[in-house]
Amino acid sequence: MQRPEAWPRPHPGEGAMGTQAGVPTSSARASDPSGLRLQEPSLYTVKAVFILDNDGRRLLAKEQMIFEKNVFSKTSQTESEIAFWAGMTIVYKSSVDLFLYVVGSSQENELLLLSVLTCLFESLSHILRRNVEKRWLLENLDGAFLVLDEIVDGGVILESDPQQVVQKVNFRADDSSLAEQSVAQVLQSAKEQIKWSLLK
Repeated sequence: MQRPEAWPRPHPGEGAMGTQAGVPTSSARASDPSGLRLQEPSLYTVKAVFILDNDGRRLLAKEQMIFEKNVFSKTSQTESEIAFWAGMTIVYKSSVDLFLYVVGSSQENELLLLSVLTCLFESLSHILRRNVEKRWLLENLDGAFLVLDEIVDGGVILESDPQQVVQKVNFRADDSSLAEQSVAQVLQSAKEQIKWSLLK
């Protein structure tokens, strides 16, 4: 199934035959003298999010490895926070021995992508107790995945406030620990019942 942004959808007033093979109809030309339309806004803002170590190896990602290596080789030696490569807008940040990347289309707003990157970094910083580095990330990979899932899902930005992300991650972690306690309590209860049945 294609993503919704790729579906051919007619604009209001154009009907089902809005454009034929990318050629604007007369109604589209009438509303815009140049015959061109602005791109429709899409919720699918983020194309990829990944974290690489200082050797360019994947630690956390939702993207292809060849693309990651090319991006790393382009960005690892520069001090800027934004790059344009292969038709994509890439915002990134380095921290000790990590590189964090957020990738969007070439038409995407850099500030929006930067807000996702900032949220990711600050949320990880809180989860990792201010130690945003490879060792701590690998030891807390489950928390890092929860952070990523709270920020972006399928390219849609869900949250850009790090405090909200941390609160949601902590809530999910509390839920899982309650579930583990419940299972542990059930097992303990079963052990006690077996013990009492054997003693009788």
